[in-house]
Amino acid sequence: MKSTPSASSGSLTPHAVPKRGELLLGIDLGSSSVKATLVSAEHGIVASTSREVTLYNDYPGWAEADPAEWWAATCEVIARLLLDTGFCADDVAAVAVSGMVPAVVICDEKGAPLRRAILQNDARATDEIRELQRALEHLDLLRLTGSVLSQQSVSPTVLWLARNEPELWSRTASVQGSYDWLARQLGAAPHVEQNWALESGLYDLNLRPLDSVPEATRITWPEFLPVLRPGTVVGDVTSEAARQSGLREGTAIVVGGADHVLSAFGAGLVKTGDALIKLGGAGDILAVSKQVFLDWRLYLDAHPIPGLWLPNGCMATSGSVLRWEQALFGGASLSDLDEEARNSTPGALVSLPYFLGEKTPLHDPDLRGVIAGLHLGSTRGDLHRSFLEGIAYGFKAHVDVFAEGGLILGDVRVTNGGSRSRLWREILADVLHRDLISIINHPGASYGAAVIAGIGTGLIHDWSYVAGALEKGEVISPNPENVAVYEERYQQFMQLSENTATISHSLARSPL
Repeated sequence: MKSTPSASSGSLTPHAVPKRGELLLGIDLGSSSVKATLVSAEHGIVASTSREVTLYNDYPGWAEADPAEWWAATCEVIARLLLDTGFCADDVAAVAVSGMVPAVVICDEKGAPLRRAILQNDARATDEIRELQRALEHLDLLRLTGSVLSQQSVSPTVLWLARNEPELWSRTASVQGSYDWLARQLGAAPHVEQNWALESGLYDLNLRPLDSVPEATRITWPEFLPVLRPGTVVGDVTSEAARQSGLREGTAIVVGGADHVLSAFGAGLVKTGDALIKLGGAGDILAVSKQVFLDWRLYLDAHPIPGLWLPNGCMATSGSVLRWEQALFGGASLSDLDEEARNSTPGALVSLPYFLGEKTPLHDPDLRGVIAGLHLGSTRGDLHRSFLEGIAYGFKAHVDVFAEGGLILGDVRVTNGGSRSRLWREILADVLHRDLISIINHPGASYGAAVIAGIGTGLIHDWSYVAGALEKGEVISPNPENVAVYEERYQQFMQLSENTATISHSLARSPL
């Protein structure tokens, strides 16, 4: 058995060797990759690895993934982790799964997916959203579920499926999220996790089915699956799943959770005011609250720690805009774009990053991207900087909503791929006018899932295990010279968003 893993950055020392049978496995289904992390309850992170998966955008606004590819990638990353670290299946005590929420996986009576999963940033069901908003306007969905009916809700997606793919819908026996389906594939009893339930808009804050929502669709639904909380043991790995995945038959399966929630938990968000900004393909911001925090502009999730809540926002695009930009500029590297942008004047342009519409805090899938202030002297660096700034303005809009509701942020951490850009972190610190703490080598939600696998099996005894567990990097403080500039540009960003909405709607709905 090797004492130091080679799969990725681990935290073991040559003398810190986990005991047999006490490793914890966390798996995270992302929009671009499947990631797996091994954790030792005693020694911390052992290793992480990932494999890319395909994001399907067959039509404008669509976002789908293939569950069969999720499963193949999961089996591959498990095999790679065990091979590269020298551990074996018997060394893994438990597994928990995280993933995108609320992705929609429709399954037949045997649990086999009937089509690709429809992801949470899919924007096809715009007509169904408006229709159900009218049909349910007599209900205070914000008070009942913690969120308003929006692009994030499951009922409009299901209504779209029933109308456009009726033969498949007629064979649907269950509706699950991404990570709950994968746990089922491993051998878990059919269920949905509490935050898929909450963000779906199909259950109330007490996790009871909200019958009036499916009734408003006027279609036949399968029975709702039971809702389970993170840390609940929900089954064992079956012989067939063991054969395909390389795990041991009988390995405990523990309910995991939503990717943004478990990433925040893993980053050490355990006390009121702790906040996390995730610079992934989409842009997430989460903060810990002791009270149920209701605001129509945000989503509300339950923290894995009982009694705490995680009001949060998710912008439809973040790093995905930069990937589009790279393609537009012939594959330019982000480091080169950052260097050019560093030489650009702060606030030279104002961009609205609504390239997939916008989720929070606007809930408008028909918005479109805008770049204002272009002239013949504008450079590639100006454009790149404006995208970084525009996404930062979007995060500031969320911080303002938190403040309006009385939730004052304390420590603000930043993670995910975009956090590797020092320029972007500097811009965020300036726009938010607060210090930013970088988390070094955070494996993301797969780490949080592994810790929760330990909570569920008793190998980890305290939810606060994650506090301070990951290495903190550089703290970036605001540049006073830029703060005033960005405050002015932020106000212009908000005005530009309001003033261009009508044109965006017209373009989005045009048949051309």
